[in-house]
Amino acid sequence: MQCLILAGGLGARMKGVAGNTAKTLIPVCGRPFADHQLTWLAGEGVTHVVYAIGHLGEQIRDFVEGGGHWGLDISYSNEGEAGFGTGGAVRLALDRAGLDGGFLVMYGDSYLTLDVQALWAASDDGALPVMSVFRNNGRWDASNAAYENGMVTCYEKGRSDESLGFIDYGISVLNGDIIRELVPAAPSDLADVYHRLAETGRLRGFEASERLYEIGSPQGLADLEAFLTSA
Repeated sequence: MQCLILAGGLGARMKGVAGNTAKTLIPVCGRPFADHQLTWLAGEGVTHVVYAIGHLGEQIRDFVEGGGHWGLDISYSNEGEAGFGTGGAVRLALDRAGLDGGFLVMYGDSYLTLDVQALWAASDDGALPVMSVFRNNGRWDASNAAYENGMVTCYEKGRSDESLGFIDYGISVLNGDIIRELVPAAPSDLADVYHRLAETGRLRGFEASERLYEIGSPQGLADLEAFLTSA
C-alpha cells in the first residue's frame, strides 16, 4: 500500500506551540509527531509514503529522509510556498512524485487507530474511492458527512448541520483516475472532490469505531498526549 501525507500547511493555530517547527514535527510525548504517525502506518502494512510538503518542508525531509528508520520507502512532492491547497497538493504529487493507482491519503497532523487493511479492502485494493467516517454527533467537531448502507451520501465541509451525524475520520482511499478527472492542475480543495463523489453516488464509506486524534490545535495535542500516555 502507498500513502500520501499532506504536510504542507502553515499550521497557523499551532504557532504558539510550534514556533518555527513544521507542524508534523511537533514533539508528542518526547518524539516528533511524524515518528508516531510513520510507525503506525508501517505497522498497518503501508510500504511507500509520499510526503506533500511546502512550508518548512525541508525540516520534514531532513528528519524523515528516505524512510529507512521505519522500513518505509519515502519520497516527496514539494509545492514550496505556492499554496496549492489540499486538492492541488494531491494532483501535484500524482503528476510529479510517481504516485499513481490507488493510494491512501491522510493529513500530517492526524493520529488514527482504524484497521487500514480493512479500509483498503473496502476500496477493492484502491480501485474505488472510500472515505473513513466516525459517528460524531457533534462531539469532536462539526459533523460533515451522512453515511448509510456503506456509502457516504453527503459530504459538506464547513456545513453546520448535526443531522449529518458523521465526520470525516482523516484517512481516505483515492486513485489517479479520480484525481485526474476531478482535480485541475491548480490550487483547489480536496473537500470539493469528496463532495462531488458523494453527490454522484461514487463515494464508499468505512466506519471507524474510535475517535480520531490530531495535533492541529493545542487542545488536540493535549488530548493525543493523554491518550498515548494512558495506552
